[in-house]
Amino acid sequence: MTEKKAHGAGDDVERPALPATSWAVLGLLSFGEELSGYDLKKWSDWSLRSFYWSPSFSQIYGELKRLEKVGYVSSRMVAQETGNRDKRVYVITDDGMAAVRRWAREAPVEPPVLKHGVMLRLWLGHLLEADQMRDVLGRHREYAETMRRRAEADAEGARADAAWAYPALVLKWSERFYASERDLADAMLADLDELAAADSTDTETRKHPQARRK
Repeated sequence: MTEKKAHGAGDDVERPALPATSWAVLGLLSFGEELSGYDLKKWSDWSLRSFYWSPSFSQIYGELKRLEKVGYVSSRMVAQETGNRDKRVYVITDDGMAAVRRWAREAPVEPPVLKHGVMLRLWLGHLLEADQMRDVLGRHREYAETMRRRAEADAEGARADAAWAYPALVLKWSERFYASERDLADAMLADLDELAAADSTDTETRKHPQARRK
């Protein structure tokens, strides 16, 4: 599938319509390193997982095949020092660099899609026991704090290399995002306590209506 974009005076250039994962993989290669699929997986786990998602090995290799087919990356086989079988490494081409630069500059700003499974379960709180709701929120809080710490460590590592200045900024954003998720979980736990106390008061009032009249 391709899309047409105006190029120059009156020219129309066909450009491949790529999914977001293609741009993510091409973006990892835009830092100039020659990387294997395994390297790309490690890099995506380190830098992408905190704010987007980390594609699987099969997805990475599928995207590399797609990108090589359209001329945005090239590959070669290299011998490994360990004596293991040769591995294939990939590098971005000039066309690939131009394409990912154009995408970063011109892609429409789309609102992020929020699909919060924990909130969906809490939305069905009338079907859960109070302890179950607290357990769900507690586990989500632990996850958010774990991710915050990972983002903090990854941002610190990125700051060691000047080429990763902007990924470091995004990882800092990720650290703040997960801190917010942790704090929102704490606030909702407090909300649950407040709701439970209100329900308890209402129950007692219904049991002893005379107490309300006094």
